[in-house]
Amino acid sequence: MRRILIAAALASALLIVPTVTSTQGGKPPQLATDITAAEVQAVLKAPSVIADRLMTAVDMGAYNVGVGALRRGPTTPGAPVGAINHEQITEVYYIVSGTGTLLTGGAVTASRTVTAADAAGKEILTVVGPSNQGTFSKPAQRRKVGPGDIVIIPPGVYHGFDDVPAGGIDYVAVRPDPNRVLKAGYVHPAVTAAKK
Repeated sequence: MRRILIAAALASALLIVPTVTSTQGGKPPQLATDITAAEVQAVLKAPSVIADRLMTAVDMGAYNVGVGALRRGPTTPGAPVGAINHEQITEVYYIVSGTGTLLTGGAVTASRTVTAADAAGKEILTVVGPSNQGTFSKPAQRRKVGPGDIVIIPPGVYHGFDDVPAGGIDYVAVRPDPNRVLKAGYVHPAVTAAKK
């Protein structure tokens, strides 16, 4: 729980998640609020077609910002590692619990654009905008990550997890959105329910 609060403090260097989720005339909001540890856990436990759950997307005046809670389940040793990139979104990951090997960059095979017609396409487009998926053939980087680690993934950089043990890995993603591809004002239904 403490690490989630630390993640929120780190994220606030980039943003403050406001209570007012949209602004008028390009001015940033004047109020801020927290995303509580209970709300993060509620979102992580909510059913989802994909591992990525956008908690909120906020209009910050000159840009939008999204905050997501993600859980990746265990991977199968020796299995191909899926790769995804987001064309317009930077992601800042803060690992909350669990471990894994994060692969980034390099060569990807069978790359294709994610569309709303794909099985999970509509949800992917909602949480990270235009994206491409494939399978890593030769990643540029492999690094072990665990609780407290932070990784910044620029737009267009393929990424995916390997070596995730039983129990999975949970992390928070902060997404600066200068092109406003995330829908400002979005709040995950589990966050709304947790506030009641």
